[in-house]
Formats: sequence, structure tokens, C-alpha cells
Amino acid sequence: MSAAPGDPRDPKGPAVPAPWHRVLTLLADIGLFIGTRSVWTQAATHHLVLAALISVCYASILVTGVLTLTVRRTRSLARLDLLVLVTAVTLALCAWALNHNGGDEGVLTTQAARALVAGHAVYGQPWPWLFHGTGIAVTPTIGGGYDYTYGYPPLAPLLTVPLLWLGHSGAPATAVCTGALIAGTLTLWRMLPVPWRSAATLACLGFGFLSTYARLGYPAVIGLALLIPVVVRWPRIGAGGRLGAAGIARAACLGAACAAQQLPWFVTPFLLAGIYAVRRGELGGRAAAQLLLRIVGVAVTVWLLINTYFMVSEPGRWLGGIALPLTQGAVVHGQGLVDVTLYFTNGSDRIVWYSHASMLLAAALLALFVLFVRRLGPVATVLPWLAFFLATRSQDGYYLLMTPLWLAAAVTAPLSEFERAWQPRPAFLSGPRRRPVLVATVVLLFVPALVSAALAVSGRPPLRMEITALRRAERSAAVVRTMTLKVVNTGSAPLTPHYTLTTGQGMSRYWLLVRGPATIPGHGTASVELRPPNGRFGIPAKPSTRIRLRAFTADPQTLSSQDVKMRRTAG
Repeated sequence: MSAAPGDPRDPKGPAVPAPWHRVLTLLADIGLFIGTRSVWTQAATHHLVLAALISVCYASILVTGVLTLTVRRTRSLARLDLLVLVTAVTLALCAWALNHNGGDEGVLTTQAARALVAGHAVYGQPWPWLFHGTGIAVTPTIGGGYDYTYGYPPLAPLLTVPLLWLGHSGAPATAVCTGALIAGTLTLWRMLPVPWRSAATLACLGFGFLSTYARLGYPAVIGLALLIPVVVRWPRIGAGGRLGAAGIARAACLGAACAAQQLPWFVTPFLLAGIYAVRRGELGGRAAAQLLLRIVGVAVTVWLLINTYFMVSEPGRWLGGIALPLTQGAVVHGQGLVDVTLYFTNGSDRIVWYSHASMLLAAALLALFVLFVRRLGPVATVLPWLAFFLATRSQDGYYLLMTPLWLAAAVTAPLSEFERAWQPRPAFLSGPRRRPVLVATVVLLFVPALVSAALAVSGRPPLRMEITALRRAERSAAVVRTMTLKVVNTGSAPLTPHYTLTTGQGMSRYWLLVRGPATIPGHGTASVELRPPNGRFGIPAKPSTRIRLRAFTADPQTLSSQDVKMRRTAG
């Protein structure tokens, strides 16, 4: 029985748009309001041409909202989807034109590109002068220092080289990342079915957070853009045993994404395991393995081509650089389980177990995905990020930077694609008591990660600290010049602490040791005098502000914290 004209089952598409299509277009249109006022306010002060262009975008948003609810044909609504996309891209470019200097990752990427052009080392080379007097945040390490080196694969600096003429700040890197985000948005918009295209605009440009990361110069945005064509309809890669030109291109994008930033490393095993399971269910084990090897071969070849120069010219520094996020020992930070140690207890002498828990959870999630791929196949782009919730660095950027991939998988990799996927079922998982054995197996997979997390959370702070004296500024008692602490090491191992005071979330710079021992012996007590990093510490005006004294040690990795009271008046 053929579908009647205008029926949603009509292969040519319905003549009348579905209500959810209208709602999706409207939501994408509404999402463009987010952050636009602040950009317009900034432009109206110094850049009237941009302010006028943003005002035109406001008109476009309003007119599109009216038309979205009134047009009668699917084709007309699809044209409005395109208008929403064009408006979103215009706003993203205006925001970049006003805010393009970048953050720490942007300036480091730009400097890495300049070093590359000059024939200097890219990896293992600290550039502290990039951050002095700029107000750009730096990453403090648990050993009392700061990371001033480039710690990502080299694709971002390579792409930044042609744009170095844009300026001496992070502008070249932020231009690359913003361009990559726009290119990724256009790719996702084009590859999605017509009714879903506005969802791509909303996920990539509508909420504003991905555009912000692009303007900061995050190389992960480049990785995201390269992963989009890989993830769209990813269960069909190699269908029928044929990789073809499209499959080769997608494998190449996968390799390039892994050469842009480390986050794609975490989702790649899930995609490869899923492709193998789907193809094995279709072709058998031998053919699926051969196909997977071709995909991996193309991806690895592209990855090697991008990295070859650095592997040859500075092999040791290159290896240390791309592994830096895993080895740098950055201070604990984020919105995950580590907050228990940061804010709800006074620290832990087992911080390293957060890292162990994260890695064990990632392995458990991958094993779970393989065992239940028919049910978990659609969440291959979501599962990897759960592991970061237990990590020492569990900040939300690790979750949200890849969220457009969630959309791509939700629309183009539904559960039906995995109905015949292969799931390993060894003898002990396929007997008469299969269900309880499967449940027990799942529990056992997660036990190591949970035990590690429990060890990290239940650790105790090894140092007890007490403020014994404050030297205040002569003209203001609310300004502290030096602070003297009594520090007690409650453990048997000698510790070398690095101290800081914080008045909110995150980390302030370390205070400088003026007098006293750097290392506190086991079960020892010491008096140390500290000076603020910029020579002064302003006591907050609000008495309710929480002032947190923290001390980090690197070997072993520990954190000792304590709330302290400071009055703005002497006495």
C-alpha cells in the first residue's frame, strides 16, 4: 500500500512538517539568545559595525520564531533551519571578533606554532612569560609548580601555523578552533536527516558553551569536529565488508582527531569495539577482524603522518608532551567525586587512588559495552565520559566538549542498528543460571573502581595546620603581607607541602616560603612563614566567605585542608 501525499510515511518526506520538527527549530532559534546580549553590549561600546550585525541577527531570530510557527510545508521549515544555522554562525564569528585572545590553551598552541616555524622545540619547553601579567589562568601542579608547556598532540599547532599573522596572543589558535567548530557544525547539520538539522545548530552553537571553548583555543574542539563525520551512522562503517572511499575518509578523520587532542583517545576504543561487534554479527569473525584492521591501519597511518616530524626531531619530549595530561600531576579540580576531598572533608592522603579509580572505571565501562553492545551500542559516545567523574581532574569540560557526538549517535545510531551485533558469551555466561552470573559479572567489573574511589575518599589529611601570626599591611589591616603557620606531620613519611589560600572554587597560586623548613619530617612539627604570590592577600569583606588553607604534596600525593578565620581588623 503506497503512502498518500503528505503522509509522514511518504519516502519523499511529508508535505506538512511534524509538530516536533517545528518545536526543534524553535528551540534552536531560542537558543541563539544565550550570550548574545553580552556580545552586543561589548560591540556597542567599541565596534558599531558588529553591533549592527548582531542587531540584524536579533531580527533574524525574531522573524524566524514567527515563521517557524506559521509555515505550512516541510520544505519551508527546512529553509528556516538553514536560516537559524546562518544566524548562529554569524553570531559565533561576531563573538570571536570581539573575544579572540584565548586562554591558556590558546596562547600555548599559538606559541607552539611559532616555535615550530622557528625550528625550536615544541614539547617540554616551558613558556612562563606567556602568562605573566596577562591574567590568563595557569594549571598548578601538585608539586608546587605550574605547567607552562604544550601538552597535546601536534595537529592544532600545525593548523595554526598559516594563521600566525593574526597576532601575538592566542588569536591564531582561537581562529582555528572557531573555524573547526563551525565546520563541524556544518558537517553535522548536513549529515543529519532534514527534520533533525536544527538540533545540530542548537548542540554546537546554540547553548554558547562550545563557542566559548573554541574562543579559548581548546584543541579538543578540533578533535570534536573531526569525530563528527566518524560518529554519524558509525554502525554502518564497513557494511557488507566494503570500506570504500567514505569509510577510508572516516577512518582518516578518526586518526586525525586522535592527533588533535587526548579526549578522542577515550571514545575510540568504544567505536572500534562497536564496529567490530556489528560487522561480526553480519560477516563473521574473520571478515570483521580484517575490516577492523583496515580501519585501524588507516587511522594509525594518518596519526603517524601528523606526528612523524615530532617523533623524529624530539622523540622523548614528544612522548612526554602528548602524555602530559596523564602524568603532569595537576591539582585536583572539577565537579566529580573529588569534590568530597576538596570541599566536604579536610583532604586525603590517597589522592592517587582517584586516578586509579578513573582508569579502572574506563576499563570496566569498555568491558560492559562489549558484553552488552546490543543494548549499549547507542551510548558508545556517552559511556567514556563517565570515567572522568572519578578522576582527579573531573571538570565539566571533559563531559560537554563532546556532547554533539551524543546527538549524532542518538539520531543516526539507534538501537535497531545493533540487533544482530555479536556479544561474547563464554560458557560461564551462557549456562542455565545465565542471568545471575551476568549480574555478578557486571558487579565484579565495577568493584575495583569502586574500591579505589572509596580509598581515595576515605583518606585522611596528613598535615594539621594552624595560623600563629599574620603580618598586615601598614595602611590596611585587611591586607596580609606574611602568614606564619604551625604545621604538624601526623604520618611517618616526610612531606614537602606547598601552601595556598582559596576563597572560592578552584585554586589560587601557591604562597612563597619565606622562612622555615621545606620538608616536614615524619611525626614532626615545624613553623613556616609564607608570603602571598603577589605580595599581598586581601581578606574578603564578607565574614561568611569561606577561606580555605590547603597544602599539597607530590610524593606521596596528598591534600590537607583547613578552614581558617581572618578578620579585616587587627587584634
